[in-house]
Amino acid sequence: MVITEVRIKLCEENNERLLAFCSVTFDNAFVVRDLKVIEGTKGIFVAMPSRKLTDRCCRCSGKNHLRARFCNQCGTRLDDQRAMRAVDGRAKLHADIAHPIHSGARELIQSAVVEAYAKEKERSKLPGYVCTYDEFDYDDDVPVSYGGMVTEMGKTVKAHGPHAAPKGTHFHSTDAPAPAAKSGRPDDFASGIV
Repeated sequence: MVITEVRIKLCEENNERLLAFCSVTFDNAFVVRDLKVIEGTKGIFVAMPSRKLTDRCCRCSGKNHLRARFCNQCGTRLDDQRAMRAVDGRAKLHADIAHPIHSGARELIQSAVVEAYAKEKERSKLPGYVCTYDEFDYDDDVPVSYGGMVTEMGKTVKAHGPHAAPKGTHFHSTDAPAPAAKSGRPDDFASGIV
C-alpha cells in the first residue's frame, strides 16, 4: 500500500481542536475522504471518517442518535445509558467508516497526513494561496449524465421527446383556492388575520 496523494483543507483558526480535513489517495486508485487533523492533549493526531451511531425506539422503532433524549418519531423519553461503553467508561457514540487494520498502517497514514498538514500550513502563508483540497473533485472520465453512464456500460439509451406543456390547473372550479385579498394600504401587514 502506497500513499500517492494527501490533500489538506485547513480549518479557520477559531476552531479549538479541529485543524484540518483531508483526503488520502492509495495507489492512485482508492480515496478516503473526511479524515480530520485534530490537536489533542498529546499533539496532533488523525481521526478516521466516522458516522454517528443510532438505535431504535422501543415504542415506535424510530431511529435516534445515541445522545437523543427523546424519540424523533413519537417523543418517548429514551434511556440516557443506552450507548455501549468503552473500557474507560466513555459512551461510544461514533463508528469509523474506514480505518487501518494494524498499527503500522495507522502510523503510515498519520505521518503522511501530519507532514502534508505542516506543508499546507506553510503554503497558506504565501500570497495567492489556493487550497488543493477539492470537495467535489471527480475524474475526467466519469460520465456527467445518466445517458453517458449507460453508454459507457455498453448499452444504448433511447431518447424520448419533450414532455407536453401543462394543460392548465389541476383544480376544478369549486376546488380552486380563493383569490388573495388586496389591501389599499401597503402598511396593512396581517390586517386580514382574525
